[in-house]
Amino acid sequence: MSRRDQIRMSEEELAAFLDEQRIVVCATNGRDGWPHLMPLWYVVRAGELWSWTYAKSQKVRNLERDDRATLQVETGESYDQLRGVMIKANVVVHRDVEVVTDLGTEIFARYAPGGGDAVRQMVAQQAPKRVGMQFVAHEVATWDHRKLGGGY
Repeated sequence: MSRRDQIRMSEEELAAFLDEQRIVVCATNGRDGWPHLMPLWYVVRAGELWSWTYAKSQKVRNLERDDRATLQVETGESYDQLRGVMIKANVVVHRDVEVVTDLGTEIFARYAPGGGDAVRQMVAQQAPKRVGMQFVAHEVATWDHRKLGGGY
């Protein structure tokens, strides 16, 4: 078995990993040819990562020109503890205020549980200025160096 195969996460391991992590770094293609990297909060819906951002943000401008993005979620302080996922995705930008409101509410339920009516009101106020981003995976690579058992 190759090292690559040895460290690959199963679908169940990947789902658990994404559930426990908090930040995804999203790279979009900038107009100048340089990658534009930004951290985002996210939720997983039916196996896909979703996030939201301001409609006038640079990442949305980039996605309007080129819908491709690369996502990375990673953790680990030493080589033998590194775990992560890289996802090459096409991004569907959702502008419907109701869809964006539902997404924002779901994101805040994950990151700030118990916010109640105040959070729902804040999300409803922000939603008209925001978009939802649905990351439709094209290619996925995972790694979990803990599976190496200390051997390199």
